[in-house]
Amino acid sequence: MRIGIVAGGPERSLAELTEYKEMIDLWIGADRGTAYIMKHQLTLHIAVGDFDSVTETELASIRMHAQQFDQFPAEKDETDLEIAVRIALTHSPDEIYLFGVTGGRLDHELVNVQLLYQLVSKGIKAAIIDNTNQLSLHLPGVHTVRKEANNQYISFLPFTHHVGGLTLTGFYYPLENKTIEWGATLCISNQIINNYGTFSFDDGILIMIKSIEPFKK
Repeated sequence: MRIGIVAGGPERSLAELTEYKEMIDLWIGADRGTAYIMKHQLTLHIAVGDFDSVTETELASIRMHAQQFDQFPAEKDETDLEIAVRIALTHSPDEIYLFGVTGGRLDHELVNVQLLYQLVSKGIKAAIIDNTNQLSLHLPGVHTVRKEANNQYISFLPFTHHVGGLTLTGFYYPLENKTIEWGATLCISNQIINNYGTFSFDDGILIMIKSIEPFKK
């Protein structure tokens, strides 16, 4: 099962959700993310959060359209997104994609990246997706990544203090058995040469960010 969770980040950074309509089996809205799901005319399977960022009129519409509605107090020990992730896990998903989680407060963005670790450590494929970026965490092993556009850039950063044995094959800037640490910019703004590239490493946890520069030919 593939689950899409939509949070209430700035709409200007939101991915075009309808592009994922056929891929996502279950949509969960967190707070204002519920309104984004309805605006894109997608099925609002589950609505969760304190809903302090929607109007009374919007809240009434959310209650009417949501197949499951769970409201929580504003003062709580979890963010609305973390609650949505917790509920998503009860459905035994294979993949979870987070939308509407970038472009706003930096503290929320950073903790949202850390939320991916909860998913990846459970063997769930997960990524953060916005209108120009896709961020994912990877455990040691061999991984394949597909070229999606000529103006796509791929960057690798260590999530843990260091990532060891990193090898990049099929990239414009290849790499062979290198260790990268926090603050290193060695693996920023790479590109896949043909249709696919591979990356492998044997120690640590790696962040991969696929970015599109929409105005660059």
